[in-house]
Amino acid sequence: MKKRVNLASRATALGMTAAVALSMALTGCSSGSSSETTAAATTAAAETTTAAETETSAEETEAASEETAAESSSAEKVENTTGEKIKVGYDIYYLGNSWSVQLYQEFKWNAENLYKDDLDVTYVQSDNDVSKQIANLEDLIAQGVDVIITTPIDTTAINSTLQDAMDAGIKVVLLAATIDGDSYDTLVTVDETDFGATGAQWLADQLGGEGDIVILNGISGFSSNTLRYEGAMSVFEQYPDINILAAEDADWDYATAKTVTSDLLATYPEIDGVWSQGGAMTLGAIDSFNEANRELVPMTGEDNNGYLKACVNNNMEGIAVSKPTWLARVAIENAIKLMNGEEVKKDDIYPVLTITTEEMPDYVHMDLSDDVWCGTELPEDVLAEIFSN
Repeated sequence: MKKRVNLASRATALGMTAAVALSMALTGCSSGSSSETTAAATTAAAETTTAAETETSAEETEAASEETAAESSSAEKVENTTGEKIKVGYDIYYLGNSWSVQLYQEFKWNAENLYKDDLDVTYVQSDNDVSKQIANLEDLIAQGVDVIITTPIDTTAINSTLQDAMDAGIKVVLLAATIDGDSYDTLVTVDETDFGATGAQWLADQLGGEGDIVILNGISGFSSNTLRYEGAMSVFEQYPDINILAAEDADWDYATAKTVTSDLLATYPEIDGVWSQGGAMTLGAIDSFNEANRELVPMTGEDNNGYLKACVNNNMEGIAVSKPTWLARVAIENAIKLMNGEEVKKDDIYPVLTITTEEMPDYVHMDLSDDVWCGTELPEDVLAEIFSN
């Protein structure tokens, strides 16, 4: 049986409830049983933290999980008190990597299952194009939706459009990325600066504070990309003997990262470590090292199933930092609370949690696609269907 690893003790600030919820969502990815509803994580964590750290049989664990989910789902579900369905405009900002696909699917699953009686959703798709995102947001404003949920592609370009939405009385929820401004009602994300710093500190420790490294960034313009990089650099600046050979954009994409890393390997005869912003980029880097017959080095990554598989299969040092796709469910809940007239945090920022090399066997899903992300509340059969190809 895969043991349950309690990550809550490593959460940094922002409250034990958020930390435990993160821990249980990650644990669910490896336990062999998924919650029937996405609302069970927080109550399940509060009720079973001690039990989760105790070895039990697989059957007992699964039975306890299902019972807790059944008992807590109605209590955890945010009630819509408006008396009618809330008209939500959801901007599918990008489907170009597996994380963005799972974020969208997590939103869609919650909207069509847990909150199917509460929401009337209009979907638009922006394809990582700022101009298209602006046009889509303008269209949602013209349709008179109650709430817009969007992931900003740029930190400034859509600000005036978001302000137009607020001026029209539309609630604005930013999901997984922020803007340089305050034209929104609530932001749901993780501490991106800490995300970058956590991986950087781990890598610096692995290298003993010295060595030649390369950096794989995500997509320029996204706040996540900028903040993660800034967090990493705040650490690396403390280690003058760590030499950054190159910092390249790889779009949080496997194929792009593989090509970029291959070029870096051809350029630099010695690379001691890789700081990657995550995504499937680190898996691409690992495959490039293997194909070039270069010795694997410590590499940072995210809780991407393919990356975890590669670390386990190659017996290599790694760290997985998590930005869970169940943030989409939180965005829905915050939207409902806003429409209810309830108070919602302006910046609803969750702590980042990590999976270390030693813990990876407890989280990896060898039977699921490389594209799956462990910070999810989606049932396993849904994940298998989403990433079936």
